[in-house]
Amino acid sequence: MTTYTAGIDVGSTYTKAVVLDDDLEMVGRAMRPTGFKLTQIAGETLAAALEAAGLPRDAVRYTVATGFGRHQVELSDVQVTDLTAAARGATHLFPGTRTILDVGGQTMKASRLGVGAKVKSFRLNDKCAAGTGAFLEKTARYMGFSTEEIGPLVSTSKDPIAISGVCAVFAESEVINHLSQGVAPADIMHGAVVSLVGRSVQLLRRVGLEPEFTLVGGILRFERMAAVVRDQLKSDVNVAPGDLVQFTAALGAAILGQRRLQQLGDAAVA
Repeated sequence: MTTYTAGIDVGSTYTKAVVLDDDLEMVGRAMRPTGFKLTQIAGETLAAALEAAGLPRDAVRYTVATGFGRHQVELSDVQVTDLTAAARGATHLFPGTRTILDVGGQTMKASRLGVGAKVKSFRLNDKCAAGTGAFLEKTARYMGFSTEEIGPLVSTSKDPIAISGVCAVFAESEVINHLSQGVAPADIMHGAVVSLVGRSVQLLRRVGLEPEFTLVGGILRFERMAAVVRDQLKSDVNVAPGDLVQFTAALGAAILGQRRLQQLGDAAVA
């Protein structure tokens, strides 16, 4: 009989859910805007993932929650940090992963892994919006573009304009100034990406640059973002295809659920 587990990642911007079978195959997944009713959205997102998998709620034997809102997921059996979940998900997708960069809406995290996907060291940047995905989204909105238009917009850039502000307020002033001087929005957006990547590489250097590098988080779904990271690191990087890059932590949480069930089973036999 197939054993299913679920991973729920309650992020600051989006909540993701993954349903996994005991062969570690993803049978269903879903994503919803997080909002402010964290308990409710966690349940709704899991229900959508189960619907995608064609499974009833009671098919899931174990649920692991992660993300900043993990403690609000009442239906979870256990909670783990997003660093732990992302490490497990990243090494499942890319077994050679040693360093992870996770760029979300409100935080940026860099971590270096040891044996068994254990986090050896990590650094967070959650003090200033200029070092998070929110900076890109706010820049896009100011210029009249949606978040989903960031990727296509940047792909048309001819020459990224420098944005050197070390905080979101100063960086926004630079954006306004560039617009007033007639700089193309695509070049401003590209400059914002380069600025954000520069901060991310600094964070990576603080944990130690050890290949292979794997990128996760919603902002990394924009192809140019990963390309700029490759350029600044002077190294290739792993990026999961499509929106799977956003589900890495939820996937890792579901994998940890399978591991936990295995441990419980082994303990019962012993």
